[in-house]
Amino acid sequence: MSEEIKPVVTEEPADVVKVEQETPVVNYAEKNLAELTELFQQLTESEDRMKRSKEADALKSAFYKRLSKEKAEAGEDASVEEPDDNTPVEEATVPLQSGPVSPFAAIEAGFKALYMAYKKERAEYNKQLEAEREENLAKKQAIIEELKALVEEPGQMKDAFPHFRDIQNRWRETGPVPQPNFRDINDTYQLYVTKFYDLVDINRELRDLDFKKNLEAKTAYCESAEALAEEEDIVEAFKELQKLHEQWKDLGPVAKEFREEIWERFRAATSVINKRYQAHFEGLKAQQTENLAKKEALCEKVEAIAAKEITSSSEWNALSKEIEKIQAEWRSIGFATRKENQKIYERFRAACDKFFERKRASFSEFKDSMNENLARKMAIIEEAESLKDSTDWKATSDRLIELQKQWKEIGAVPRKKSEQIWKRFRAACDAFFTARDNRPAGPGNLGGNLAAKKALIEEIKAYVPDDQKDAEARKDFEERWKAIGFVPFKEKDAIQAAYREAMEEKFPGYGQRGRREGGRREGGNGRRPLTESDRLKEQFNQLQQEIQTYENNIGFFGLSKGAEKLKAQMQERIDAAKAKLEDLKAQIRAKEQEGQQ
Repeated sequence: MSEEIKPVVTEEPADVVKVEQETPVVNYAEKNLAELTELFQQLTESEDRMKRSKEADALKSAFYKRLSKEKAEAGEDASVEEPDDNTPVEEATVPLQSGPVSPFAAIEAGFKALYMAYKKERAEYNKQLEAEREENLAKKQAIIEELKALVEEPGQMKDAFPHFRDIQNRWRETGPVPQPNFRDINDTYQLYVTKFYDLVDINRELRDLDFKKNLEAKTAYCESAEALAEEEDIVEAFKELQKLHEQWKDLGPVAKEFREEIWERFRAATSVINKRYQAHFEGLKAQQTENLAKKEALCEKVEAIAAKEITSSSEWNALSKEIEKIQAEWRSIGFATRKENQKIYERFRAACDKFFERKRASFSEFKDSMNENLARKMAIIEEAESLKDSTDWKATSDRLIELQKQWKEIGAVPRKKSEQIWKRFRAACDAFFTARDNRPAGPGNLGGNLAAKKALIEEIKAYVPDDQKDAEARKDFEERWKAIGFVPFKEKDAIQAAYREAMEEKFPGYGQRGRREGGRREGGNGRRPLTESDRLKEQFNQLQQEIQTYENNIGFFGLSKGAEKLKAQMQERIDAAKAKLEDLKAQIRAKEQEGQQ
């Protein structure tokens, strides 16, 4: 059986599945312009840069895709002039721009300078490499001619054999030839090597010694191949196997009786490695297919979120966190198939971009809405401040309560302004209501009436009796007392008793005479005197108004900091007022029942 093995450096064995790459490709689409330029700079400075031309082209393509996209996002013309293998080095310059200089011009010029310098160096390298290969081809062709002549005219074998050894050594030392010539020249060389051993009647002792050395070397290659079959890193083992095949081809034959056996051993070890190599990439392909399915599912999730109808900022923020989790999950998944990896990434990126673009637009509209709300609340503040000094108590109270309702109905304002304008509005309202509640005595102002009656009692106590003035003074005190309105119900009896006591002290006999005369006066002025039931009803109406104000304010307080404490205090007032209201109802019913009996 022939020992010939197909050259595995340029062709894989028949039972090996060809794969496009051995390790996952870096996803340059995730890099920015600065990072891509830095990666290209590092490549041009590496020792193996001439062997990394595909990586250089991938970096160039990624750079110009990113450049076009960022120019479009910045509102510039997105067209770019990407250099290729047909671009002359001297023409690869960034065109001058009229008008304002684009910030991308310097970035593009820097990258293009790096790429064209690398391209120039690569061209020189390839030119030199091709020249070396052509030179090697000529050397090997000369060696074959020399071997052919030795086979056809061997002469004395004791002299021919050392010559043959010299030819073999020179053949192995000669470097690679152009790819199109590799198979033909190698097959021709092997043909004449075999002819030299099999057709020429050489000295058996020398031939057997050479066969023995070749067998020892090929046995060592078999052992190395068998050891490689056990290596954990099958990709690295496959690379080493290629080297063993090259070395195997350079050796001469072994004795005929060992040729089949040694070849089968080497072929068996090769087959084990090839099968593992094939299985490795089939497994990698299956994993990449699974990764693609996972990434498609994540794309569908983000696309569904990006198309969702969203109405509140809290929902936007919650969905943003959900997308960030999906992005983290995406990063934990390995590469998809090479054919689909870039497409699926661009689909995912587009869905994420769509969501965040919608979010930015929504928050921009929300900001405009908050500014509009701020303007509306400022108008309310200005009106409230214009009313805070009003003495039209009823109308102004009603208007401020209405303004408070409008305030609550208006939506949110910018956070940094919220507390500030609330305090300003509250201050205007408080100024009016404080002034209203502390105004001088008058109808409906129970607290002010109480204070006025206490002041009048003190004035009575300070009066110095005078027989000529007592009658007039007593009458004045009585009229002034009656002119003062109602006081809080729980103070009524006490303040009335204090008034009578003061009057009796200054005007002896006032109690009996005052009641008799008072009855006549009240009946003689044409007005029906107020009954106790009437006074209770007035207090009831006043208390209802206060409760309405309190209940309006309790919702109003909810807009400020410390709202819970304020609301709790206000609720206590409301509860107390309602309890008093129920008490007044009971008193009024009792009085009305007395009147019916």
